[in-house]
Amino acid sequence: MKRRHLLLQLMAGLPAVAALAGCGKRKSSAAALKLDARVLALGDSLTFGYGAPPDAAWPVKLGELTGWQIDNAGLNGDTSAGALERLPPLLAAGNYDAILIGIGGNDMLRGMPPAATRDNLAALVSQARAHTPHVALLATPAPDAMRAAVGSLSDAPFYDEVAKSGQALLVANVYSNVLSDASLRSDRIHANAQGYAKIAQQLAEQLKAAGWR
Repeated sequence: MKRRHLLLQLMAGLPAVAALAGCGKRKSSAAALKLDARVLALGDSLTFGYGAPPDAAWPVKLGELTGWQIDNAGLNGDTSAGALERLPPLLAAGNYDAILIGIGGNDMLRGMPPAATRDNLAALVSQARAHTPHVALLATPAPDAMRAAVGSLSDAPFYDEVAKSGQALLVANVYSNVLSDASLRSDRIHANAQGYAKIAQQLAEQLKAAGWR
């Protein structure tokens, strides 16, 4: 009876042991990129670096932090539909190790249906994933003058949905955090040089946490 009781105790403890063992085997979401990886940054004016000198744009600063060769394909005023037209020739012209997609703010500012933006983002992610497994989606905050005034912008919800369904890395709360701080903005919807530097720093941290670095 004692042996049977001891065996039952040992069996009851197995799930806890397995759980503890699993805690030491945390896997990153993707393999690390090489030091001189070539990266495409596809986006709108926030990627372009509007409101600051060209060398202050976050793709430039992220390249300095990581050593990656980052092509800045940010276009002022671009929408998700425009980015969807631009992506195929960009991919045809270059071989990228990773693709960062940050688009959709102008869709929301112009009142485009969220479903249309979501579909375009999903298509962008799908095309990018066919080119490389390293695809990240940068969430953009939903325009809200009141929330911006009190420093509490939040990401539009469809970015999380698209990232999950498309198996892309979601980079959350980076634009929202920076654009919520008036001292980091050049105007109502764009960062200044200090803001873009902070965007790059937060991007670098999230990509490192995801195993890209």
